[in-house]
Amino acid sequence: MANAGRVLIADDEETVLELTAEVLRQEGYECDCSPDALMATQLLERAAYDLVITDIQMPGNSNLEFVKRIPHLAEGVPVILVTGYPSLNSAMESIQLPVVAYLIKPVDFELLLENARVAVKGFQAFQTAREMRRLVQRWKDDLSEVEDALKIPSPSAASTTPIDAFLQLMFQNIVGSLSNIIRLSGTLAADKGLTEACHILNCPRHRDLNEALGETIEVLKKPKAALKSKELGTLRAKLEQLLRNER
Repeated sequence: MANAGRVLIADDEETVLELTAEVLRQEGYECDCSPDALMATQLLERAAYDLVITDIQMPGNSNLEFVKRIPHLAEGVPVILVTGYPSLNSAMESIQLPVVAYLIKPVDFELLLENARVAVKGFQAFQTAREMRRLVQRWKDDLSEVEDALKIPSPSAASTTPIDAFLQLMFQNIVGSLSNIIRLSGTLAADKGLTEACHILNCPRHRDLNEALGETIEVLKKPKAALKSKELGTLRAKLEQLLRNER
């Protein structure tokens, strides 16, 4: 069975902890378990997770201290809260935290699995969007460096050799970034759920991104000697606008 995601489960009730982990493992999730907030924090610091499922009334989390630390330990990771002692206060506090579900013990495992599936899928979309943003930023920076290099006068053939080598390296980086962006964009487009999550997370718009990709490919088809820094400057400006639209 394919790995459905990695889940951290924190609960001081051993029976509940083991049963929850077993149910999730049967559905293809990789699970790590913790009996308290201290160990759960240490696990989050050492490994990457797609979801955290945690009890409220356990050592180190009686006032949601552990849950409040999660965004600082693992950005964007969703949390499912479970409790045998529901209260209006804990429910209201959870609204301000990265909590995607608030479930009452004894937990309905079908409901837990559905919430886990949606949460993990949404987090994977967040990771895809974040990686796409990183690649767009790298692409923009590479184009900026190439643009600056093209502005340098070349008084002799000998002096252009280092610049040619530099441009070749930059072009390789740009092409690599383009390939990764196309792959990531395809991943989003192929999955309706990821596409919707991408829209909610305000990741780069496909139309704008595809236009910038197309224009860059056309420019890079030209021999280096025919390239103009103004053309690259225009592309860089479009990428800057694309990045501003994400914020």
